[in-house]
Amino acid sequence: MTTEYVYLNGEFVDAKTASIPVRNHAFLYGTSVFEGIRAYYNKEEDQLYAFRMKEHFERLINSCKIMHMDPKFTVDEFCALTKELLKKNGYKTDAYIRPQVYKNALKIGPGLIDNPDAVLIFSFAMGEYIDLSKGLSVCVSNWRRNDDNAIPPRAKVSGSYANTALIVTDARLAGFDDAIVLDQAGKVTEGSAMNLFLVEGDTLVTTQTTDNILVGVTRNTVLELGKNVLGMKTCEREISRTELYVADEAFYCGTGAQISPITSIDNRPLGKGVVGEHTKELQKLYFDVVKGKVEKYKKWCTPIYD
Repeated sequence: MTTEYVYLNGEFVDAKTASIPVRNHAFLYGTSVFEGIRAYYNKEEDQLYAFRMKEHFERLINSCKIMHMDPKFTVDEFCALTKELLKKNGYKTDAYIRPQVYKNALKIGPGLIDNPDAVLIFSFAMGEYIDLSKGLSVCVSNWRRNDDNAIPPRAKVSGSYANTALIVTDARLAGFDDAIVLDQAGKVTEGSAMNLFLVEGDTLVTTQTTDNILVGVTRNTVLELGKNVLGMKTCEREISRTELYVADEAFYCGTGAQISPITSIDNRPLGKGVVGEHTKELQKLYFDVVKGKVEKYKKWCTPIYD
């Protein structure tokens, strides 16, 4: 079996032997920030394309600013490291990349100062995170999304995913695939770990960047493709809970979720209770874009193999 590499503490090492001490601050207190990036294999070109790496690393650096962290590298340096890692691992299939900046002190106490930072990047072959062949049945969660003045969703902080874990676990125990989350005022935010879109007629509706969401790279991709390729109207605004029940279509989007259709919310079917036509069209277009098949958006796709 070939060696799979990770980048850790300034070097590429065997994933089997890479380790972080048990007293590591990030492990004890969730004091790390991360990104999830996908790379898509185009079989016809025998090429692996990393999708929108630059935007992901820009967001990682912004998360570091919020969490008093030194990211160590510029966006371009992060991209170069990731490309080198993927080349070493030589995937001939779709892959997932997880860059992580974490507090590296071996001490008790949750403070972020006097606490050095370190960088980890790992990757692995990854198929579908969610079954995209069928519509999802989701509920509105009883748990609320973290607030910007608590653990800001704008930063992708590892510790905040305890909130996500409670949301998705209780939804699945109740027989649903996932959940939609409200904020403290009862307004819609997003899914458990992905952004949410509604389709109302020919309009794509999603929450605002100030509505306690992670401002998704895929979210921004969908807004661009919906408006400038498919000719749909787009609207970013506050969404009330009952709007969910009367939407024509709905879907999640994110690096893991990609474009995941929703066909029922709180046991209420959307439209005809099947995957909507606009969602299907967006889903097909999205997969063409991420595999480098749409010339206009090939700028978003970084080729890994020279």
